[in-house]
Amino acid sequence: MPLNPEGKIAIIAGNGVLPNLLAKECIRRNLDYVIVLFEGISADWTADHPVQPAIFEKPGRLFKSLRKSGVNQITMAGGMERPQLNPLRFDRTGLRLAPIVMNALKKGDGGTLAVVAALFEAEGFDVIGAHNLLGSLLAPVGVLTTATPSDEDQKDIDRAVEIVTALGAADVGQAVVVAQGICLGVESIQGTDAMLRFVSQNPYALPEKNGATGVLLKAPKPGQDWRADLPAIGPDTFDLAARAGLSGVVVTAGGALILGLDETLAKANALGLFLLGREG
Repeated sequence: MPLNPEGKIAIIAGNGVLPNLLAKECIRRNLDYVIVLFEGISADWTADHPVQPAIFEKPGRLFKSLRKSGVNQITMAGGMERPQLNPLRFDRTGLRLAPIVMNALKKGDGGTLAVVAALFEAEGFDVIGAHNLLGSLLAPVGVLTTATPSDEDQKDIDRAVEIVTALGAADVGQAVVVAQGICLGVESIQGTDAMLRFVSQNPYALPEKNGATGVLLKAPKPGQDWRADLPAIGPDTFDLAARAGLSGVVVTAGGALILGLDETLAKANALGLFLLGREG
């Protein structure tokens, strides 16, 4: 769904920097917008932005408020833990949607977000992806850093592609760490950062002492709805990758967001890691 510059956008904000970047882009382009902030989401940066508070169990109230304020487009950005819903708090719309939502929460992130997007669409809102607003954040093709992947790194990349494709097909995760052909970690509901911390805290004795040290690969899931949960990396990704002893990070060119390209490349170069935008 393309961006309608004449419409009003609701940014469903989770944790992380992406919602803030979207809000700043709306300001830069003089787009009308509002930040939807659910209970439990910490977002100190919203102080100078229009905010619509929201409660998970009261979607009817949210839909009504968004329509009243003129919103016709929504985008979802940032990480958000699955809520513990209280049936006693449901409004009428919440009661009607509860079976659908409860079933969706049992799916992977892709399935869950697809259901959420469909619910907004059923209420007459257009759902757009963060990349429709921030296309400049999409990873370009090629090696973007001073460091480059070795032939051994490339073998690990190929193996990582096989694994992350299988994970994605099962709607489990978007990222994997592979070293010397061995899978050291896979992304699950806890996210990429937790996986990288696991790898750094659980060192594995690799077959070749002086061989490849490993790569992180992040890629969209097969058939993923790119309007939500597009893979993203930033400077912190490289801090964690370095602590895990990896040699670089690989993302899908045009299918992953780099949150702060200059800062990310500066961090990667300072740490001696490579960043590759892989075609495919």
